[in-house]
Amino acid sequence: MPAIPELDVFARLASALEPWLGQAVIVGGWAHRLYRLHPHAQELDYAPLMTIDADVAVPSELSAKAPDIRERLLAHGFTEEFLGDDRPPATHYRLGNETSGFYAEFLTPLAGGGYDRKGKRKATVEIAGVSLQQLRYLELLLQHPWQADIRTKDFAGQVSVANPVGFLVQKVLIHGRRDRDDRAKDILYMHDTFEVFGSRLDGLREQWRQRVAADLHRRSATRVRQSSRILFGAVSDDIRRAALIPADRRLSPESIMQACRFGFEEVFR
Repeated sequence: MPAIPELDVFARLASALEPWLGQAVIVGGWAHRLYRLHPHAQELDYAPLMTIDADVAVPSELSAKAPDIRERLLAHGFTEEFLGDDRPPATHYRLGNETSGFYAEFLTPLAGGGYDRKGKRKATVEIAGVSLQQLRYLELLLQHPWQADIRTKDFAGQVSVANPVGFLVQKVLIHGRRDRDDRAKDILYMHDTFEVFGSRLDGLREQWRQRVAADLHRRSATRVRQSSRILFGAVSDDIRRAALIPADRRLSPESIMQACRFGFEEVFR
C-alpha cells in the first residue's frame, strides 16, 4: 500500500462513520489523497497535496440509524466547532487532541434554488445529527463512487471515494464560484489527478462517456468539453498561482496548462 500521510488519523473518521460507509462518499482533498491507493494509480515521486480537513458527502435521504452520526463522532473523540450565523451553524468536527488539526466537514447536494420560499439562503441542513453544508453540483461526487481499501490499526475496510471523473467535472462546474486561492488549488488538484491516472486516461474517458456525462445537463456537459480551451487555452493568473503552491516540486505555469489541456482533451471528448 502506498504511504498516505495522516492515514491513521483519517481512519479514526472512517471508523466513526462505519454504519454509513455504504452511503457516505469521501470528496475533496482526501478523495484526491486516496486515489493513490487505486490499482490504476501511477506511483509518483511527490506526496499528495496537504489537507487537514476531510469532506464527507452524504445524500439528503441518508438512512436513519441509532446512534446517529453526531453521537458516533463524539464517541470516537471528535468535538464540535460551530462557525457562522446560519441555522444550523456550519460545523467542523475536530479530532480531539491530534496535533495535525484534522477535522471533518459534512456536505450534501443543494436541490433547487439557493433560497427557500421565505427568502432564506439554503446554506446548511441537519441530517443524522450533524450539520451539513448544501453545495451545488455535489451530486456528481455521490454518483458512481470508487472504493478505497484502507488498513490501519484503527480501521480495516473500504470507504467510498468520489470517482476522479466526477471530481474533475465538479471542479470545472464550480470554478467561477470559487475565490482565487481555491481556484488555484483546484487547478493543481486537476493537474495532479491527471498525473495519478496518466497511464489510464482511456479508462477515465470510458467512465465519462458511459456514466458521468449521462447524468449531466447538456449545457453542463458542453462546459466540461470546452474546459480544455476555456480554462487551459492559455496561462492564466489562476494557473500561475497554482504553480506556486507545491513546496516539494517545481512546476511551471506552462507545464500545468499543457498537462491539464491534454488531459481534458483526452478524457472529455
